[in-house]
Amino acid sequence: MEFLILITPWLNAFYDLKPNASIPAQRITFGTSGHRGSSLTASFNELHILAIAQAVVDYRQQAGICGPLFLGLDTHALSLPAWEAVLQVLLANQVAVRVAQDDGVTATPLVSRAILRYNAQCSAGLADGLIITPSHNPPEDGGIKYNTPDGGPADSDATTWIEARANQYLQEGCAAVQRVSLADALAQVEQYDYVARYIAELEQVVDLAAIRQSGLKLGVDPMGGTALAVWQALAVDAALNITVVNSSQDPAFAFMPPDHDGRIRMDCSSPAAMANLLKIREQFDLSFANDPDADRHGIVDAAGLMNPNHFLCVCVDYLLTHRPQWSAALKIGKTLVTSSLMDRIVAAHGRELYEVPVGFKWFVEGLHKRELAFAGEESAGATLLTFAGETWTTDKDGIVLCLLAAEITAVTGLTPSQYYAKLTAQHGTPYYRRIDAAATAEQKAAFKALTAAHIVATELAGEAITAVLLNAPGNGAAIGGIKVCTANGWFAARSSGTEALYKIYAESFISEAHLQLLIDEAQGLLAGVL
Repeated sequence: MEFLILITPWLNAFYDLKPNASIPAQRITFGTSGHRGSSLTASFNELHILAIAQAVVDYRQQAGICGPLFLGLDTHALSLPAWEAVLQVLLANQVAVRVAQDDGVTATPLVSRAILRYNAQCSAGLADGLIITPSHNPPEDGGIKYNTPDGGPADSDATTWIEARANQYLQEGCAAVQRVSLADALAQVEQYDYVARYIAELEQVVDLAAIRQSGLKLGVDPMGGTALAVWQALAVDAALNITVVNSSQDPAFAFMPPDHDGRIRMDCSSPAAMANLLKIREQFDLSFANDPDADRHGIVDAAGLMNPNHFLCVCVDYLLTHRPQWSAALKIGKTLVTSSLMDRIVAAHGRELYEVPVGFKWFVEGLHKRELAFAGEESAGATLLTFAGETWTTDKDGIVLCLLAAEITAVTGLTPSQYYAKLTAQHGTPYYRRIDAAATAEQKAAFKALTAAHIVATELAGEAITAVLLNAPGNGAAIGGIKVCTANGWFAARSSGTEALYKIYAESFISEAHLQLLIDEAQGLLAGVL
């Protein structure tokens, strides 16, 4: 098979390259969504995984977590060898592990759902989870993230503890890591039907009956990822009228069109990466895609690929008018770089906004405690409560968001793009852009040292500055950068948690020209600081 030619160097490097814990780029670092890296650069190798797995075991012991661990993996080439290494360590430490039937791949939202389901029925011995995935990253990358008993990504306290312990093991060459043979590990795991259990409960959160009755023709591209099994199972229900347009699963993702920069990424919010689905969009009323671990959504209608910011705003407006059982006290969660159109929509409904730093982990507590009705971030990740106002997942669920798009069209008769046009006619049209720029370690550190005093200007793009934020308004957490606001625009800048770059986000409610002015002035301000 051709893909073996591509992935063999990655697999060899995974086992053969030994990271040097004294080199920062080769240490274990938990960003906004776990540890990610490449085996070729000695940033995601077997020793990293062994160290992280043992550190998670240690964390569980000191935190009193003694239930089963739900273990998932995606379809990236490095995910299976990493999954095998994790399994060997967990079973050596007598952790009860639950894996997908036939040791298959498992989507992130299904792991979150399984943890929550188990813990809701068990008064002692709480469960948690590990998911082997670098999300939409290029095929040669690997990733691993830890989900705590609340079902969502571990908070900073947990990841800081795990990271420190794992790097200690790494420094020692993993000499103290316990491990059994793969054969012994596989003989002890318990299989769990993630897909069937998830699908059996979907009608708690999405109006599948409305979709069935609508006659909508739906197309789905799982982009070679974990959502394939879920969409195939849903497609068995003929009334849902779902066609899976791509059933390929290739660890090199050779079927993927290149992204905007020529690299392969399974990014369902990128028009370039979504080219295959966009070419056939006229065959369907709506079509969808998910990234490899299915925690992100891509929505396509006759107008093309919908901007994630736009779709999240549509979801919020629709849900606040079509979930009558939801309490009026429930808040709407958004990251501080998500479109401010959502702010205006939430205010129009008389609801409270809960604005947090980048990273879905900041929503977990509010979702778990059923204080947030919906939580979304600009990078196409979101989840919501059930019709009854109960927790569905505390991690992003790209599958449910795709189905929600179908529900919206089935119930309102409007495609998501048409619905968005209605919202902008009411609240104004936002112009939004994100720019990534290379950043040194010193520059990334400088972001953490920013203070309001660094912004000496009183105006931004011709308007008075109304706020300079270093902490998120919703939970007061440091944003790892800065956000500067005016009446009709804002910019935010932060260093990436997983890559050697910083990101500038900007939005204008005036024009594209005003947006460009915001970006230009933001870059000027940052140049003086960095």
